[in-house]
Amino acid sequence: MVKTVTSEEKTQYAIELLAAKHLELGRLPKKDDFSPDTVCFIKQKLGPWSRALEAAGLKEPQTVTAKEKSRAKRERGRKNRKVAKKSAEINISGNGTGGNKNE
Repeated sequence: MVKTVTSEEKTQYAIELLAAKHLELGRLPKKDDFSPDTVCFIKQKLGPWSRALEAAGLKEPQTVTAKEKSRAKRERGRKNRKVAKKSAEINISGNGTGGNKNE
């Protein structure tokens, strides 16, 4: 009789592969540390590499969400545009000629 392996068991095996490689190397495992087939299996079961490391408990999950990152990026862009606009206004009005070529 052949035992079928459940999805949960496969997921657990992927986690065990990452944990074993972490112990072997003494650092976070990279994709290059595994064969392409093993990397494919791990990513299939656990998602993108950084999420796989998080699922295996080897890496802290990101505390900032993608939505928060996007908002912060928009705010930085607004601020940078304001600074650039003010800088351009100062350069135009403070160029030393006062707008009169005969000075």
